Amino acid sequence: MGLPIVAIIGRPNVGKSTLVNRLAGEQTAIVHDEPGVTRDRTYMPSFWNDRDFLVVDTGGLVFNDDTEFLPLIRQQAMTALSEASAAIFVVDGQTGTTPADEEIAGWLRQQRVPVLLAVNKCESSEQGLMQAADFWQLGLGEPYAISAIHGSGTGELLDKLVQHIPAVEDIPETNVIKVAIIGRPNVGKSSLLNAFAGEERAIVSPISGTTRDAIDTEIERNGQIYRLIDTAGIRKKKQIEYGTEFFSINRAFKAIRRADVVLLVLDAQDGATEQDQKLAGRILEEGRACIIVVNKWDAVEKDSYTIYDYEKALQERLHFTEWADTIFVSATTGQRVEKILELVNQAAEAHKRRVSTSVINEVLTDAVSWHSPPASRGGRQGKIYYGTQVSAQPPTIALFVNEAKRFNENYRRYIERQFREQLGFKGTPIRLLWRSKKVRDAESGNVNRAVRVK
Repeated sequence: MGLPIVAIIGRPNVGKSTLVNRLAGEQTAIVHDEPGVTRDRTYMPSFWNDRDFLVVDTGGLVFNDDTEFLPLIRQQAMTALSEASAAIFVVDGQTGTTPADEEIAGWLRQQRVPVLLAVNKCESSEQGLMQAADFWQLGLGEPYAISAIHGSGTGELLDKLVQHIPAVEDIPETNVIKVAIIGRPNVGKSSLLNAFAGEERAIVSPISGTTRDAIDTEIERNGQIYRLIDTAGIRKKKQIEYGTEFFSINRAFKAIRRADVVLLVLDAQDGATEQDQKLAGRILEEGRACIIVVNKWDAVEKDSYTIYDYEKALQERLHFTEWADTIFVSATTGQRVEKILELVNQAAEAHKRRVSTSVINEVLTDAVSWHSPPASRGGRQGKIYYGTQVSAQPPTIALFVNEAKRFNENYRRYIERQFREQLGFKGTPIRLLWRSKKVRDAESGNVNRAVRVK
C-alpha cells in the first residue's frame, strides 16, 4: 500500500496488542493475559489527523533468553523496526521500570528510528503522571501516560507521533484480492506465506501452534495486490482448550469469512484428513472461493501414476468441493508457488461474476432440453419457469419453479453442473435457490420481465 509503518515494541504483557487494537479501531490482534501470545508481525491500518499509516504489532522482546520462539520473535521485531518510520516503545506503568525495559531502551537508543515512550496501564490521570515520571530514566525523552484499554492519553501520543510520519499523497485505489491461508497445524501455511512474500514474514517451526494471530501481508504481482492472511492451524474441536488457541482459531474462521479466496493447505504425506473435510465444509458454508493446495509434494515418492491416484483420492474425500482447483506445490523449494496466484485470479473473478438474466435462461433452456425435470410419483412433472442471479460472492441464482420439492438432489446437481460448464464458475461455490411459484403466477406475466424457459 506504500503507507508509512509504526512499529509497536516492548517486553511481553505490557499491552502492545491492546494499543494496536486501539490505534486500528478494531479488535484484530489477540489480547490474552499470557506471555508470548503475539509472535509474528501483524500489520493493521490506522490514521490520525491527516496521516494514514500501518501499525505493526510485534512479539514481546526478551534479549537474555534463547528458548522456544524468543530468538525468532526478536528477529520479527527487528525486521519491523527496520522498515518503520517511527516506533512506540510500550512499558507497564503499574510495574515501573524493569531491567528488561532498560535493556530494550538501550537497544532502541542505538536505532535511527524516532522512538516515543508510551507508559501503559495509567488508568488514573493523576496517578498516571507519577507512574510515567519513573520512566524518564530510560533516556528516550518524554514518557506519555496512556491507557490503551480505555484510550486516555492516546490522543496526545498520536499528536506527537504524526510529526514523524510522512504524508502519503494520491494513494491509488486498488482492487485487492483477499486470500486466507487455512489448514491443520504444520501443513506449511507460514512457509507458503514466506514463499509468496520472499522473506521470513511469519515464524516457521515444527511446533504446533506457532502462528496465533491471523497475519495480513500484502504482495503485488503484475499490478495486482493480494492481501494474504496466514492463520493458526485448526485442530479438532475436542482438542482445543479455552485460551490463546481458542482465540486463534476464531480468528482463522473470521479470516475465511473476510476472504475472497481461501487456500486450503493439505500435507501431501497425510492426504485429506477428516479435519480437512470439515475445513472444506466450513469454506463451502461461508460461500468462499477455494483452491486446494497440496504442500510438501517434493517429499512424496512418485511415479507416472502418483498424481492421478492422488487426485482421485482427493475427489473422493472432498467431493463437495469438486469445483475447486487443486495444485501440488512445495513451499520450501518454491515449486509451483507462483502458479497459485494465477488460480487465485480465476477463482476471485468467478466468485464476483454477475451474469445477465437472459444468459442464465439460455443455459436453463439448453439444460432442460437435454434432460427434462423428473416427474413425481403422481406423474406431475417439475417445471422451471425462469432464473435470475440475485447476488455475487458467491454467485447466487434464484430458480422459479412450480414446486421445489419435485426436483431431487440429482437433478439439482445436474443444473448446477450446467451453470458451471456453460458460465465458467470454476473455483467458486454457487448457490441455487429453488423457489416454488404457482403456474398461474408464472403465466400471468408478473415475472419481472424475465425470460422463460420453454
